[in-house]
Amino acid sequence: MSARRRPVLPKDITVTIEKLSHDGRGIARIDGKTTFVHGALSGEEVVIDITSRSKDYDEGRTTAVLNASPLRVEPICPNYTRCGGCSLQHLNDASQIQEKEIQLIDLLTRVGHVKAKTILPPLTAKTSHYRNKARLSAKYVIKNQVALVGFRERANSRYIAEIDTCKVLNAHLDKHIPALRALIASFSIPTSIAQIELAAGDDKVALIFRHLEPLSDQDLSALKQFADDNQFVIYLQPGGFDSVKLFYPEDNAYLTYRYPPEAITYHFHPTDFTQVNGALNTLMLNQALALMDLQPDDVVLDLFCGLGNFTLPMAKNCAKVVGVEGSQTMVDRALMNAGLNNIQNVEFYAKDLEKPDSLATLLTYGFTKVLIDPPRTGALAVVEQMAKLNVKRIVYVSCNPATLARDADVLVNKLKYRLVSAGVMDMFPHTAHVESIAVFERT
Repeated sequence: MSARRRPVLPKDITVTIEKLSHDGRGIARIDGKTTFVHGALSGEEVVIDITSRSKDYDEGRTTAVLNASPLRVEPICPNYTRCGGCSLQHLNDASQIQEKEIQLIDLLTRVGHVKAKTILPPLTAKTSHYRNKARLSAKYVIKNQVALVGFRERANSRYIAEIDTCKVLNAHLDKHIPALRALIASFSIPTSIAQIELAAGDDKVALIFRHLEPLSDQDLSALKQFADDNQFVIYLQPGGFDSVKLFYPEDNAYLTYRYPPEAITYHFHPTDFTQVNGALNTLMLNQALALMDLQPDDVVLDLFCGLGNFTLPMAKNCAKVVGVEGSQTMVDRALMNAGLNNIQNVEFYAKDLEKPDSLATLLTYGFTKVLIDPPRTGALAVVEQMAKLNVKRIVYVSCNPATLARDADVLVNKLKYRLVSAGVMDMFPHTAHVESIAVFERT
């Protein structure tokens, strides 16, 4: 029996783009069928190749632009068309954040059935070399005798894009990508390196090497030399997440970042969750504090508090803050940071915030305000407990506008809060990722 042949996909089709999808792709209709097009903008006439087909929609990529949008710009990265790390570099910076605002408002309306009284001005910071956290794939190609480090290819995620520069990664790492590739290629078993994780603080840049085979003494010596020559802190990960250990130099396992307006310094381990964009994080903290409108007698509940990113600045502006986080490790980190900054009007607890009664033991605190900063899955379980807390103001920071909209529906249409304001923050420029913030008040 002969092998089944793959169908030949159409090429060189001219389409007009109606609008952008929530993931930054253009939307066109071909014989009534939706087609998502990489590299196209609203209103453009483009030539595309179909790259995949399914029952409900097709996918394609732009091969030529016949009628360009005035919003189109030259991508800042020479690897943009090949690398899948960014999706919006062909759209100018101002329009990128406008598209994210449109997405937020659309989801609040369609999913949340709510409308904000005020749309906050977008928060933006630098759009290049902003990314201080990243997980990079690594591979040694035996056939070509070359090491690859970077993001997956846009057209085929099985492959790693071959790059020597990345305009969104931390500038120090971007400068040393060729040296990093050469280091891996020099190892006794270069195929053992599967992943390199970046974590940058204000003063140091750390790299975590995930290695599938033990590194030889020669490899370890080369790692130390690489760290000395290029000013990196090196961690090794021989197994799972818990196996990450500081390798070199051995002076301090923690990195630091600062929040200058309140003179707060945070210490964190490279595997801890921290915000990707340090400059935007400062602006976000400024805005969150302003929106919380903290008074000297306020008692605040900080949910999904992590290492105390919001907790500590808020504590300097009110009577007390109680931080709650699902990870005991992060609670310990928050306690450490409170101690390092001599902030004493805080308490931290580890609780499973996915449980419907997770806040039951905290009701006696008499909280007046709440800040929520959940993961992408949102905060439905704690939002449904807000009626018991009866707080007058909630500031909700979200990394997923879809789950924010879902939770807003509960707060407004079930618990009778009102959505005072909402806005977007460009935490991940050149990607379709939307960071947002919303304020709810008790009616």
